[in-house]
Amino acid sequence: MSTETSTKPSIAGPRIHNPVPGPNAERAVKLDDELISPSYTRSYPMVARRGRGCIVEDVDGNEFLDFAAGIAVCSTGHCHPEVVAAIQKQAAELIHISGTDFYYENMLELANELSRIAPMPGPHRVYFGNSGTEAVEAALKLARYHTRRQQIIAFYGAFHGRTMGSLSLTASKPQQRRRFAPLVPGVTHVPFPDVYRRPSGTDAAHYAIECARFIEEKVFKTTVPPEEVAAIFVEPVQGEGGYLPAPPEFLRELRRICTENGILLVADEVQSGAGRTGKWWAIEHSGVQPDIVTIAKGIASGMPLGITLSRAEIMDWVPGSHASTFGGNPICIAAALASIRVIASEGMGNVQEVGSHMRRRLADWPARLPLVGDVRGLGLMIGVEIVKDKELKTRAGEERDRIVERAFQRGVLLLGAGPNSIRLAPPLIVSRQQADVALDVLEDCIKAVAAQR
Repeated sequence: MSTETSTKPSIAGPRIHNPVPGPNAERAVKLDDELISPSYTRSYPMVARRGRGCIVEDVDGNEFLDFAAGIAVCSTGHCHPEVVAAIQKQAAELIHISGTDFYYENMLELANELSRIAPMPGPHRVYFGNSGTEAVEAALKLARYHTRRQQIIAFYGAFHGRTMGSLSLTASKPQQRRRFAPLVPGVTHVPFPDVYRRPSGTDAAHYAIECARFIEEKVFKTTVPPEEVAAIFVEPVQGEGGYLPAPPEFLRELRRICTENGILLVADEVQSGAGRTGKWWAIEHSGVQPDIVTIAKGIASGMPLGITLSRAEIMDWVPGSHASTFGGNPICIAAALASIRVIASEGMGNVQEVGSHMRRRLADWPARLPLVGDVRGLGLMIGVEIVKDKELKTRAGEERDRIVERAFQRGVLLLGAGPNSIRLAPPLIVSRQQADVALDVLEDCIKAVAAQR
């Protein structure tokens, strides 16, 4: 492979030169089986070597078009020059001294930037951790601390993380919780409005409102007194639950319920935030203002950073209540500051343009492709639901997995979401040409799997 090919992957991609997995990938996968925790969920044997933009090259020189973006993390694409330069500059000046005990100027700069783009009016305060699950843990502790209440409400299908507090909120797959009980007590799960699966003849908006009112009419009247509820945690777009957008009517009802009962509304924007839906935060599409926002993934383009952002009066805990040795690391903050600039200048408008183009192309898939039951999403956070029977809406998880595997063989990186959906979550700088290539491959793979039934 030439030097030019290794350092400058193709723009449109993909380019599969060798069988996948190739010999180098096979060796790596074999060694991984011996050395690495088997708890990791690998969908196919992709062994990455380098990435540029929307292209990832594997250890055998094959180039893949990345429509997973490191699970919606690489918002500015792989190794964006501005992000790389910011990381390199900061690494040469200061790597760590711990923002828990000392001060960083760039931590203050990022806090100001986050306050500027926050989905609720300020003033704000910011807690820095290392990941999405840490951001949720902090929000959980903060909600209980501030309200002096112990109960939490979350939703079926939700994914908030895998550490014990956030895992207690998570309800997307039983394996994520299996054999880890007892979890953190005081969490009640309630239905999330999957509009595609609403009862026949039910209006979508009415169904969404009824899902929210279930909390008032059932939970508050039977098991959990509202005056003991600290917070309701909700993903404005459920990620692992299947890329399900929360209907605006649903979020507005949640806001009303929280306001009337002194409950904090926590928006988990770990996967849906940082511009992925065409606005900085997915909850902004509904006009709803949360009390706390949890942020990670795309905000630092691949560097580990978790953020809990709240209205200032809510973050009233005292020194020693909560902290993190590495949270707010100077290099990660430098990456986040650069990422915000790139998302604002290159990403946001592109999300709206390319996302709209993709949804137009996908609009007739449920009518035209036998395995596609539903297409939904916002911006560049799109879910394609795979079903066996459109009348019964029977989930087709095995077929979904075969489609994802076929796409990998064709050079397009996809991931599943929920029991039977495919997520389309490319970097925010993806081109229209790349989107067309990915959709062409995906359509071919869906047709091929359908033909095998």
